[in-house]
Amino acid sequence: MQDFDLHAPEGANKKKRIIGRGAGSGRGTTAGKGNKGQKARSGGKTYVGFEGGQMPLYRRLAQRGFSNYPFKKEYQVVNLGELEKRYENGESVNPASLIKKGLAKGPVPVKILGMGDLTKKLNVSVEALSASAREKIEKAGGTVTVKNAGTKKAQE
Repeated sequence: MQDFDLHAPEGANKKKRIIGRGAGSGRGTTAGKGNKGQKARSGGKTYVGFEGGQMPLYRRLAQRGFSNYPFKKEYQVVNLGELEKRYENGESVNPASLIKKGLAKGPVPVKILGMGDLTKKLNVSVEALSASAREKIEKAGGTVTVKNAGTKKAQE
């Protein structure tokens, strides 16, 4: 064996299995599609939940209730303990500074939660924060501004 004799180990490279090239190939005739039927035809696909023409279950059942899922507001959460570690006294806390310090990512709104203690005076301007966080920030001598103050969720 020489240093420059490089090759893949045996069995690492397999030959592509070609189908539909005549009966002598061993993969001819129906070419792995079985015998007849919709799935054997070209373009013969069905949709998820298709039951052979029978009325699908999701259409047989009555639609009841309401889901707020499409309208839910998701927040990135940051605890006060993290602000205590990463910020100096008198600094401003806003989404841009949170991203810069690695506490938040991208355009998702931020919510400050009250876990941990805060001793530094910070100027906090975020989309939402909890009541305990607001109380601790103001107790430390900081100021709080809620950008999205119109919603009840933001004021909590």
